[in-house]
Parts: sequence; structure tokens; C-alpha cells
Amino acid sequence: MAPEHAVSAVPGWRLWAWAVVVLLVGLARLGAVPLFDVDEGAFSEATRELLASGDWGHTTLNGEPRWDKPILTYWLQALSVRAFGLGEFALRLPSVLAAWSWAVAVALFARPRWGEAVALAAGTVVATSLGVLAIGRAATADALLNLWLALTALDLWRHLEAERESPAARQALWRAGLWMGLGLLTKGPVAVLVPGAAVLLFIAGEPRAVWRERLVTLLGDGRAWALMLVVAVPWYAYALDRHGQAFIDGFFIRHNLARYGGTLEGHGGSVGYYLLVLPLLMLPWTPVLGLVVARVRGLWRVPLGRYLLGWAGFVLVFFSLSGTKLPHYALYGLTPLALLVGQALTGPMPDGLRRVFASGLVVLPLALVGGSLLVLLNAPGLQHPLYRALLSAPVEIGGLLGAGALASAWAAWCLWGTRPALPWSESAVSGALGLALLVNAALAPWWGERLQAPVRHAAEAARQQAGPVAAVQWGLHLPSFAVYLQQEAPRRAPRPGELALVRTDQLATLAAGGHWQVVHAERGLSLIRWHGVAATAAAAVTAPRP
Repeated sequence: MAPEHAVSAVPGWRLWAWAVVVLLVGLARLGAVPLFDVDEGAFSEATRELLASGDWGHTTLNGEPRWDKPILTYWLQALSVRAFGLGEFALRLPSVLAAWSWAVAVALFARPRWGEAVALAAGTVVATSLGVLAIGRAATADALLNLWLALTALDLWRHLEAERESPAARQALWRAGLWMGLGLLTKGPVAVLVPGAAVLLFIAGEPRAVWRERLVTLLGDGRAWALMLVVAVPWYAYALDRHGQAFIDGFFIRHNLARYGGTLEGHGGSVGYYLLVLPLLMLPWTPVLGLVVARVRGLWRVPLGRYLLGWAGFVLVFFSLSGTKLPHYALYGLTPLALLVGQALTGPMPDGLRRVFASGLVVLPLALVGGSLLVLLNAPGLQHPLYRALLSAPVEIGGLLGAGALASAWAAWCLWGTRPALPWSESAVSGALGLALLVNAALAPWWGERLQAPVRHAAEAARQQAGPVAAVQWGLHLPSFAVYLQQEAPRRAPRPGELALVRTDQLATLAAGGHWQVVHAERGLSLIRWHGVAATAAAAVTAPRP
């Protein structure tokens, strides 16, 4: 099965120039955004504790075992922190590099099959979709997992399309085994499930003799399986030997089986959840995705089209049936959709759809900025006291408005000002990169300051206290507090002499009958020093705020 419309597999200079631009956009102001809780804070604090303890085989969060994910993300974050120091830049750098590698891998897959224009378009869909912009700069495991999923499934296709028993077919399968092993070390069984389902769905549609032969080849290649097992099994065996049933219960049962079979941590949703979420995650490319959906029959007749549709369809159906639903699960099927959208973007497109896409790309930057400001305007009416306090403070908006206007103007110039000098798809690529820069360099830092700066400031105030002092989170789960504090901050009531981070609106209730001193207070969060419970209720003693 030869590659369709094969062209030179050697990337041209434009592809590498594009890759450099994508990397620079991903790195823009990476260290200027405070860590977002809960996920970024939890991963980052677990990494900090790994480095502090010197125990590279096990992760903890505030001293308690953390079973959520396997070890690889923490290792990469720890190496980055070793190189660049503890901070947002170092903690997020592995995700930025993973998201960038994911986009480049998609482009390199597309180029020999459909040409450079499709490669640039498909890679940009990955790099600039709103969902990827969110996980691609987050200090979590998601960008890394999506890289391994993409590399595995794309190499499985390279194996399928190559001559049987050829070196290219064998090497592609061996690489797929390596990527699956790394995926198992990143997030667990899903790293095998998604690409495995994609290839099984494809070969199931072939004549019986063909699919049986392919299945025997896939399952019988000992080197591919050995690579996967050599990479993944040592850590799993170590964790099982060290922790026994606690590891099985915490990782395999709670964070895999129970996550699928039930609603974990309140993250539920209807069967149609991802039909609503996926179009949002793929903005600004959603209108072109509609064209892909309209052409499904034609795509299904082409082997690679059938493979990509099966991959995306499996993700959509499987995770729609999951009890626990999180938006980023839909991104496991983004790679095949990006390739199909890249094809559609460079091919014939109805004029009406082209106008809709162009208008959306111009309007979206202003819509994101406007939506952010609308949230601020409505903040006084929010039901949640903490978020009401975080978002109700006066804020300067001129810079954000200017950045949104600039991104919209850039998109308009790319789409209309560069024609006909640039092909339509390349104009769209340039405009989308401007949108990504707005999100990374302006919107993310702006929201970080609104939501997370008080947590960082409270930790800084705690570190300025004389002498070593324990600090806790009282009625809160904001693990980034411990990262900025650079010591564990368990979730419990304080003991006399300890510092406690607490919601200001809950302070009087939690501390009723006790003595405390406010060390720092900002936008709904208070850092107090707890002096203990009095024999009789006493008025709180509040020191002047710094």
C-alpha cells in the first residue's frame, strides 16, 4: 500500500522555518503565567517533592502518595527544573516541547503523502487549536501523552502502508512499540488502547485473509513488544513491589477502571458531551471540520482516510461512554482530524464556507478578549465567594484590548492583504499563529494574574516570615501554594504557631473560638498565623496588612 500522492519525504526549508515559528509562539511568556490549580499545581508540587526527597521512583503530593499518573512526566519536569531552576518556565517546558513535537510529527507525516501545503496546514491545526493551546503549555501529562499517541498511530500506519516484511514496515512497528512504552510511562493503558483500536478497526474492514495476516504480523513481532515492555515494565514492577495493593487500587482501579466506569471527582457529562466540546477545542478550525464531516463518504473510500476516521471515531465513541468526562480526552482524536482538516483547507472549498472560516478567524481574538471582560463585568454576581473576590478587583484592560485588536487585524491582513501572493491555506496558517500568540502572550498571563497571583503572593508572604514555619491549606486545595512556598503544605487544620492559607469568607467559621493573626490578605484569600483555640470564644486579632 504505497503512500498516496507521494512526494519527496525530505522537508523543505519552509517547513523548518514554520517549525521554528511554532516553537517561539509556544515559548512566548511561558514563565509569566502563574501555575493554574488544581492540575498544574499538583503535578508541579509532586515534581518539587521528588527533587527535594531524591526519591525518583515515587511521587507524593504534600507527603501523601500520588497515584494519578505514572512517572515520566515528573522525571521530565524534574530534569527541566534541574536545568533551569524551579519556576513556571521549567515546569511547563516539557509540555511545550511535546506539543511542538506533536505538531511537527503531524507535518512530517503529511508532507510525503500530500505535499508541503497540507503539511503546514495540518501541523498548524495541531499547534493552534484552542484545546492544544491549553494543554500544550500546562505543566501536566496531557501534551506528552498526545505526542506518544500520535507517534504510535502514525507509525502503525507507516507499517500498514509499507511493503510486507520490508525493513520500513518492521522499523515502523518497532518505533510504535517504543512510543507505546513511553505512553504507558506517561499516562497508562490509554497509550495502547487508542492506537491499538485505530489499527484494529482498520484491518477489520479488510478481506478476512488480509486482516488475519496483518493481525499475526502486528501481534507476532517480538521486538516491538519487547521495546514497549523494556521501557514501561521496570517502573511498573518497581511501583508494584514497593507499594503492592495500594498501587493497584490507586492507579489501576481508581484512576483507570473507576474513571471509566463512574464519575470521578465530579467530572461527568451526557453521552453528547464531546459533540459539544470537540468543536470548541478545535477552534478556529471548526468550520473546516464541518467540511470534513460532509465528505466522510469519500474519505472512507481511501485507505488512509478510513484509518484516520476510524481513529477519530473510536475516541469520540469510547470516551462518550466513559463515566468520567474531561474536555482534553477529545484531543486523543485530534491528530487524525488535523490531517483531514489540513487536506480540506488546501483543496477546493465552497466560497461561503471560506468566508465563514475567515470571518471566524478575524473575530475570534476579539471574542476571546470580550468574553474575558464579560466575565469580569459579571463577577460581582458570581455565586462562588472565592471566584467573586478573585475576579471583582479593579484591573487594567487596555493592554488586553489592544492585543486582541492586533491579533484580529493580523488575521484580516493575512487572509485578505496577502492575496493572491500567498495561497489561501498559508494565509490561514499565518493568521492562526497570530491567534495562538495572543492566547499565549496576552490572555493566559492575564487570566493567571486574575486567578492565581494571590496564591503565589500568599506563599511569598509566608516565606518572608522569620524562621522555619509549617504552613497548611485550611479548607482549600490549591497545590501551587506549596510549589511557591517550596515546602509541603498539607490540607488540614493548623496547629498553634503554624501558618494557614484559608478563604477569607470561611475564616470566621473555620476559626471560631480561636486566636489568629492575618499575615497577608488578597482577593478572597488570607494567610493567617494560628495561635490556637481559646477556652472561650475571643475576638480575632488582626495585624495591619502589608
